[in-house]
Amino acid sequence: MVPNVSILIAEDDADDRFLLETAFAENGFADTIDFVENGVEVMNYLRGLKKNAYPHFILLDLNMPKKGGREVLREIKEHPDLKDIPVVIFTTTNNEKEISRCYELGANNYIVKPYSFELLLKIVRQVRSYWLKKPAASL
Repeated sequence: MVPNVSILIAEDDADDRFLLETAFAENGFADTIDFVENGVEVMNYLRGLKKNAYPHFILLDLNMPKKGGREVLREIKEHPDLKDIPVVIFTTTNNEKEISRCYELGANNYIVKPYSFELLLKIVRQVRSYWLKKPAASL
């Protein structure tokens, strides 16, 4: 069992943030989910935490203002204290070269944002279960 589950979601779109928060809640997860809206906020958030307080995983959008997801991914994976945090790319970009580039930079997974809320519910359940090895309390 993973106590005090913490997830960082980097997403600049308010509607997508709302849908993700709703999907986690509807799946029965009582996780601590922190949202940031751009790459600068991601790095500031992570640098402000103690090592034992890092999120269990990060959902990272690629297309964000100020600092894009690729640059953030590179910084995380090059940082000695942050590199082991699983980073799941969660974006609208469905381009083979982009996907390959993200894996080269150290992404742990790459998911294209789904077109329906039902698919989002399934994706949230699978991603969380995989990275935490813990099913939802209601399942």
